[in-house]
Amino acid sequence: MRVLLKLSGESLGGPSGKGIDEHSLMDYAEEIAQAAKAGHQIAIVNGGGNIFRGLQGLGKGFDRINGDRMGMLATVINSLGIACALRSLGLKAEVFTATPMEPIARYYRREDALQVLEEGGVVLISGGTGNPFFTTDSGAALRALEMEADALLKGTRVDGVYTADPEKDPTATKYKELTFSKALSDHLKVMDATAFALCEQGNIPVMVFNIEQKGNLARILRGEEIGTTVHA
Repeated sequence: MRVLLKLSGESLGGPSGKGIDEHSLMDYAEEIAQAAKAGHQIAIVNGGGNIFRGLQGLGKGFDRINGDRMGMLATVINSLGIACALRSLGLKAEVFTATPMEPIARYYRREDALQVLEEGGVVLISGGTGNPFFTTDSGAALRALEMEADALLKGTRVDGVYTADPEKDPTATKYKELTFSKALSDHLKVMDATAFALCEQGNIPVMVFNIEQKGNLARILRGEEIGTTVHA
């Protein structure tokens, strides 16, 4: 199975959601390594909110374009960290960037990334789409389409999609599955509209699950019904 795993930057920050927490980093690396060694092909797109989020700079001296560029660079830092952790576990891991950054990482070419996957390695695609005004969710959807992934797995801190924020509304109920159109019409904050449109166009299901619960990545790859599946 070939999947695109989307990780938030905050998830790498541990309890505080800031910086890179070495324990969280290794926990995720171990989960990913186990899945890769089981024969699954895994590409990863991660956010950079644990280091810098472009929108945070608005009104504080940053314009949107430069703020987004700083956020893109933050995703590269996170990808380098994940790659180092995976290599320490004996896996091949290659970091690709949406804009040229040699020798820090390889410039992304679909064919090069697919070759790494075919050789049993893990691919980390950073830098978003390389353009401002696009989220890393949109970047993840774009790369999932390009890599011909079977699914886009969105690892979060909650165990699926709810009718409302379960941390704020105790009456919120969880969806087992729902359509892209319903998620958009109900303003469910799973991914942005551009990401949904890309996944719907490419008929790629989005599986939202709690990445922090140990073993969940392996469970979802085995086909167990955890989290929420968003489909066309």
